[in-house]
Amino acid sequence: MTAIPLQGPAPPLQVVERVSKQARSIRIEVRPDGEVRLVIPRDVPKRAAYDFLRSRDEWIRRKILELNSRSAAEPSRPPLRWDGSDTIPLYGMETAVELVPARLARPRVRFDGGIGLYCSQAARSHPAVLTNTLRAALRELAREQARRLLEQEAVRLGVDFRGPRIADQKSLWGSCTPNGAISLNWRLVMAPPEVFRYVVVHELCHRIRLDHSRQFWLLVTRQMPDSSTWRSWLRQHGASLHSVLPKR
Repeated sequence: MTAIPLQGPAPPLQVVERVSKQARSIRIEVRPDGEVRLVIPRDVPKRAAYDFLRSRDEWIRRKILELNSRSAAEPSRPPLRWDGSDTIPLYGMETAVELVPARLARPRVRFDGGIGLYCSQAARSHPAVLTNTLRAALRELAREQARRLLEQEAVRLGVDFRGPRIADQKSLWGSCTPNGAISLNWRLVMAPPEVFRYVVVHELCHRIRLDHSRQFWLLVTRQMPDSSTWRSWLRQHGASLHSVLPKR
């Protein structure tokens, strides 16, 4: 973590530095959790990167304010009560979590047009178990959706990939390594389907351009003409997905 001194009364920015072999230009990222990341190409002097960071001070602080405003505007989501009144977002729509009595040693989740959690009466007295069961089921559902989308979009783009790895990153929705390993956040299954598709398209386009240059964004737009709409949705509402079944 590096503190970058700035002019004026504003406090220093706390910035995470990352030297990248793949980056072709200095890049600043303001993450959904408010983290500011400075990506420095391996052959660029750090002094030049710091100068660039200082020159973007106003933009960075504006982005942080926007993130904070969006977080404040999002209603806080209480923990699940497991009393039959719970809902969570699924495919972009609030969906009831139905508790279904069943003689099962372990709770089980089914997605049949809704969310059904089948469990015994005894299991209802263990909300942590029910929460973990639902989270794991959503993760597997996300894996199925990710695999389907990746296969479809990879064919259209004419690229290959490895994975997917399904994770729960706090500040990333997806990533692609130089050797094509794709990682995707399971929480995307709670967003509108086109949001999930956008992230898949974004990461697969990195198989052609491993940067965020103008050429990269043109490639994303050619593959998905309305991608900017769903990218904006993720910026505005993505933080709210982390309040659903949060990691402990």
